[in-house]
Amino acid sequence: MENKKGFHVAVVGATGAVGQQMLQTLESRDFPVSKLTLLSSARSAGTKVSYKGNEYIVEEAKPESFAGVDIALFSAGGGVSKELAPHAVEHGAIVVDNTSAFRMSENVPLVVPEVNEEDLKKHNGIIANPNCSTIQMVAALEPLRKKHGLSKVIVSTYQAVSGSGAAAVEELYSQTKAIINNEEHEPKILPVKGDKKHYQIAFNAIPQIDMFQDNGFTFEEMKMINETKKIMDMPDLQVAATCVRLPVATGHSESVYFELEAGGVDAQEIKDILKDAPGVVLQDDPENQIYPMPADCVGKNDIFVGRIRKDLDNDKGFHMWVVSDNLLKGAAWNSVQIAESLIKLELVK
Repeated sequence: MENKKGFHVAVVGATGAVGQQMLQTLESRDFPVSKLTLLSSARSAGTKVSYKGNEYIVEEAKPESFAGVDIALFSAGGGVSKELAPHAVEHGAIVVDNTSAFRMSENVPLVVPEVNEEDLKKHNGIIANPNCSTIQMVAALEPLRKKHGLSKVIVSTYQAVSGSGAAAVEELYSQTKAIINNEEHEPKILPVKGDKKHYQIAFNAIPQIDMFQDNGFTFEEMKMINETKKIMDMPDLQVAATCVRLPVATGHSESVYFELEAGGVDAQEIKDILKDAPGVVLQDDPENQIYPMPADCVGKNDIFVGRIRKDLDNDKGFHMWVVSDNLLKGAAWNSVQIAESLIKLELVK
């Protein structure tokens, strides 16, 4: 980054899984931080966190915590964002929010920098980070849409347990050990913490992520549908999603069927476009069994795409497999990337 001016950065939810990834990403990117404020719930306040070799004490997030803050990265739940983000904006901060609190708000840009970075110029103090599953899909689709148009998307996701938090990952591990050792186990978290029923995730697949809506889709599925249309500025795009939780700790996978507006395109051209697409790594060599897998994407910022093939019945239809670290590109890295774009576009005072 050319602009080396320092900025006062606040991280809300600094002790959580995504908050920790945000700090690691800020450090690895050598983000120009002149002052760092780490915030959390009252329960986690007082925790000591290391950043660039210095120890910071996490403070309780309050409305007055944002005095002098330039950029506030939020990842502490939608309720916290709704309560505190407006206060941060009042204090002059630009909020990058990683929850669903503002994603569909009309005056809030929903941004994946590889797709719609220019929308940042429309912000009114708050910028929303999209759902992790949406981010990796639209980043892979956008270069194809630019070249050949896009008319339909049908996605099935295979999502990691870390998307439900650290406690869900621990439940995956403990269940796995219990089942292997033929011990009793009682699911308490998945598919949705606090919902009526909880199911085993180890050695299983749960076709529910978030709460069911009146139309039969889950909230996670509706997020993917509505966010894709907003990010791509295509309100009439046909989108359908089925979201499934798998016993994988980190790394979301997606099977994406899409239809272009243009005909006569072959699979090799799709590969050539994606090979040069920003933030995308092409891993597509069936002969040598090379394709993306979640175990290989952990700790990497990129989106990995493979298994690209033309539909057998529709000249405009294609299939691809998309994998990404849901805690990085799906959350922390995209948020920091937005902050970098704000600096690049000279939108931070």
